[in-house]
Amino acid sequence: MPRSFAADPHSYARPNEVVTTHLALDLTVDFEAKRLSGQATFDLDHRSPEATELVLDTWRLDVTSVTSADGTDLPHQLGEHDPILGQSLTITVGDADRVVVHYSTTGDARALQWLDPEQTASGKQFLFTQNQPILGRTWIPCQDSPGIRASYEAVVRVPSDLLAVMSATNPTERTDDGVYRFAMEIPVPAYLVALAVGDLEFRSLGERAGVYAEPSVVDRAAWEFADTEKMIEAAERLYGPYRWGRYDLLVLPPSFPYGGMENPLLTFATPTLLAGDRSLVTVVAHELAHSWSGNLVTNSTWNDIWLNEGFTVYFETRIDEELYGADYAAMLLILGRQELDHWLTIEKPRDTWLVLDLEDPDEGPSKIPYEKGSLFLRTIEAAVGREKFDVFLREYFDRFAFESMDTPTFLAYLRSELLEPAGLTDEDLQIDSWVYAPGVPSNEPHFASDAFDRVDAQVAAFLGGRTVAELDTDGWVSQQVWHFVRALPDSLPFERFDEVDAAFGLSQSGNIEIATAWLEKVIDAGYVFERSQVDQAMADFLTRHGRALYIRKVYMKLAATPQGIERAREIYAIARPGYHPVAQAQIDKILNPS
Repeated sequence: MPRSFAADPHSYARPNEVVTTHLALDLTVDFEAKRLSGQATFDLDHRSPEATELVLDTWRLDVTSVTSADGTDLPHQLGEHDPILGQSLTITVGDADRVVVHYSTTGDARALQWLDPEQTASGKQFLFTQNQPILGRTWIPCQDSPGIRASYEAVVRVPSDLLAVMSATNPTERTDDGVYRFAMEIPVPAYLVALAVGDLEFRSLGERAGVYAEPSVVDRAAWEFADTEKMIEAAERLYGPYRWGRYDLLVLPPSFPYGGMENPLLTFATPTLLAGDRSLVTVVAHELAHSWSGNLVTNSTWNDIWLNEGFTVYFETRIDEELYGADYAAMLLILGRQELDHWLTIEKPRDTWLVLDLEDPDEGPSKIPYEKGSLFLRTIEAAVGREKFDVFLREYFDRFAFESMDTPTFLAYLRSELLEPAGLTDEDLQIDSWVYAPGVPSNEPHFASDAFDRVDAQVAAFLGGRTVAELDTDGWVSQQVWHFVRALPDSLPFERFDEVDAAFGLSQSGNIEIATAWLEKVIDAGYVFERSQVDQAMADFLTRHGRALYIRKVYMKLAATPQGIERAREIYAIARPGYHPVAQAQIDKILNPS
């Protein structure tokens, strides 16, 4: 008997009764109407012999009819619309093993970003989807829970001058008729179904890797991501074979709300990674790591997202250490620990547990499950030793490949396979305090970095009266500049902020991590309100970028004071139309909490 599906508070689906096992999409992309229309055909598995209803998740879809495979109309009903979950679509299927839903999207399809020509680098229309966590239901009727997996295929019709790609087998050149066919033979959750349509070109990065982007961007992207094949090899050395065939990337326009989205076979990536010095490619390592932690072994519900993201941050830094050395990884670990402190100070105590209690997953989690989850795994590693922990993780990915995972099941596996053989108890590792309590327990590991020690010495010299020109900054990498900015006191005289900005070019930095740290600093210090050029750089940053985590940080800082929130609202009125609905929803709540 197959394992039961976990109850998911964020889905109407009843997969323990009838579950979808395969999806066949047939869609037409209409840029003029900003609509997808067609049909979704589902293969069904009746897990309960008595069950006669299939329940799908939807969000304001225009469902025109539901039929059996032979075209017979099937009774169906849309439930009341819930502002978080959308609507249930309940279909009386009897004992049928296939059902067809004929539908189109509406203007409220929040997974879809339709970009006008002036919003793209190529001057042509662009469409991309962002399903995670529960937005798949806004463009596909589906069982929208991460614990439910189905293979899929698709026929997608687009304008003939554009290329369509999906999280599936992909073309590298346009067809003459604008019709594209896709197949994803490995069952995946609905949040990993992805589509993009635009003026795209492809560049190979190696035997298994490549990058898609708009023509004016693609060569820069290929240079920036040149180490991708090496990352795949490093990941395989750590935790076993890459099981998805290819690993390609798609660089999206700036409104993409995340650093990356780990869609299998085709990671979606933000153009903010194109810093020109390969300083932000650790995001590629992160999305690649999701091919094991997340895509291979998936959190059962979004309350267990640390099982995806905490594991992935841990794995990401291990890949970075393999490729770039221990001191490089140490810098990332220290910066991550600083990031965790930031979120611990602003989140409610209950929201700093590893196991969350999310009301609306689409509000976006903080960095808590990412950084606290990774720190918990580092704590386990320190207790048992890296060699044993690596063996455990590799066996974990093998044992639960293409399955879902919840926290109690993981902890039981951890105890039986690693802790008990090592003679360790829950109390030894303070497991309850890590998983089911706020903050960070006392047994956390601490990280040291010679590179950051050198930065700290120069910070002390600067605060002691030396000019930036007198500091020893030769050979600093971007992480060291980032650390320097974070270490500056808010009380620094504005003339000294002038000096730092002029020396490092912080207000104009192309590195989003450095630029965000600088803006947070100068907002807290009040400096941004006294220097019109810095204020303009902030407005340009918030208008140019749509990456939700980073613009959210800046807006939160601005919203903390009456002067700041007034300025934030002025900028947001201009910037908001260019943001993805995911980012819009987050910033709306910051600036207009009522």
